[in-house]
Amino acid sequence: MGLGTSTFVIRWINFLTVLLAVGVICFGVWMSTHHDGCRKSLTLPVLGIGALILLISLIGFMGALKNIAILLWIYLVMLCLILVTILVFTVLAFIITNNGSGHAVTGLSYKEYQLRDYSSWFVKQLNNTRNWEHLRSCFVKSEDCNDLPNRYKSLKQYKLAKLSPIEAGCCRPPSACGYPAINASYYDLSFHPVSTNNDCKLYKNSPSIKCYSCDSCKAGVAQYMKTEWRVVAIFNVVLFVVLSTIYFVGCCARRNAARSRSSKV
Repeated sequence: MGLGTSTFVIRWINFLTVLLAVGVICFGVWMSTHHDGCRKSLTLPVLGIGALILLISLIGFMGALKNIAILLWIYLVMLCLILVTILVFTVLAFIITNNGSGHAVTGLSYKEYQLRDYSSWFVKQLNNTRNWEHLRSCFVKSEDCNDLPNRYKSLKQYKLAKLSPIEAGCCRPPSACGYPAINASYYDLSFHPVSTNNDCKLYKNSPSIKCYSCDSCKAGVAQYMKTEWRVVAIFNVVLFVVLSTIYFVGCCARRNAARSRSSKV
């Protein structure tokens, strides 16, 4: 690839990623001012990613604009580290999310989830008291469980509903308990549970309690995280291919910039 072509491509790619980085940083600032404490935990990672993209893009852009080989070399080293990080994270993500799936329940359109089915890493993180108390407070604030009666007016609609893993695990007791449902958010707890599952004792109809301390709730969160991680892992595969192509073009630009400098000496 010629000097003009490679530097032109790197220059414009990094100009576009500078704009992308500014957009990511602005989004992070917006998150910090418009979201509650539960979602604000994502603010620092978003701002960090935006700042990193901005730094690398500026180095690559200036290196290609001025044909400075040392800047392009630094750009390629940083890009290589990112490629290795993406590769490691993607492999680990696929390994961690390999286990776990829902269990069909007769008479229900949604599945139930059991914590023991998931990766030991997921189980360890969710059983961490500090982590879970933070998540639990977010569930209570979300009002998702309390909104179920508004979405499903009758028991028939409720049983035919496609509840999310978190709704199925956190908003209701496990079906094995045998508690009769009065509506989408209230169960008759006067019945003696037919299962020895500890979740049956933990569930309460109170909006602030529900099944938020249950293993079934943690399993629902694990299923949600598994799905999200799989999406991120697939995105990372595409990103890895794109960045590898940019890395190849950058190598050509650095080599040509070095030759251009040496020919002028």
